[in-house]
Amino acid sequence: MWIIKKVVFSAVVFLIVFLFSIEARAEKRIGVLLFSDEVRYVEAAKGFIDTLKEAGFRQPQTKIITENAGANKAKAAELVKKFNDAKMDLIFTAGTHATTAVTQEIKDVPIVFSVVYDPVEAGIAKSWKSSGNNSTGISSKIDMSKLMGSLIKYAPVKRLAVLYTPGEKNSESQLKDIQEIQKSFGIKIVPVPLTKTEEVAQLLPLVLRKADPLFITGSNLVNRQLSTIMDMAIKAKVVTITHLEDLVEKGVLLGVCPSTYLMGRLAGQKAVKILKGVKPSSIPIETLKQFDVMINLKTAKAGGFQTPPDFMKTVKKTVE
Repeated sequence: MWIIKKVVFSAVVFLIVFLFSIEARAEKRIGVLLFSDEVRYVEAAKGFIDTLKEAGFRQPQTKIITENAGANKAKAAELVKKFNDAKMDLIFTAGTHATTAVTQEIKDVPIVFSVVYDPVEAGIAKSWKSSGNNSTGISSKIDMSKLMGSLIKYAPVKRLAVLYTPGEKNSESQLKDIQEIQKSFGIKIVPVPLTKTEEVAQLLPLVLRKADPLFITGSNLVNRQLSTIMDMAIKAKVVTITHLEDLVEKGVLLGVCPSTYLMGRLAGQKAVKILKGVKPSSIPIETLKQFDVMINLKTAKAGGFQTPPDFMKTVKKTVE
């Protein structure tokens, strides 16, 4: 009898250990790294997390650890080390700076990125078909012909000034893309490099006198100075346009924009595939196929801009 009890006890202990080991193996740790608290990054992360939860990856089996670098590259590097030490099962990044920081340092954990304009140009991936490494994701790249087509429906354009920051890959890629279409639209692109905050007040008055509309790129410096830029542009009655939804909400007059929340959801779908065993390099990097034409009606009123009726017929979202 004693022997039977001992065998039963051992079997129970073995079963408990076995079940706990299964649970431990089933637990997933997912890191979410945002470069800053810009709305585009927050919305992308929300879409990503919502999709994971819908697919069954939720507490307690899945632990999602969200960190924000506060637009600080040194802080981003610290958080990358933290994620690396934590042995994540997958890392989601929002923004080119955050993605670059992670992909340069972590080579053995799947990475899914979002809100990266051109991952190939930024050196994150070898090609759109396959990253050639441990990453994949969703790009915020848009067809600049669609942006320009909407712009010329709103107002005549001869000289388009582009506010960008040299060294910021997203910003440089956006300038390059719009330069490639200038001949087909018969316009002149005027690059306006901004590397210091004080240059906004120094350079913009001359730019506003000599150019038609302003294109606001995804430069972090430009975005931080957006309020100043918009005040000056409205007073000069100069049309502004961007490809970023949150910048239209902050005051830019026009936008031809992909949804960052939807980008996050599509990134989440890729993450689900990876968590089920698919290699990141076998999942192509994609862009959204549809873009929303937006207008900030408050800015239109403040600047006294007359919006053509035909343009309003194309508008999907308004900021009032």
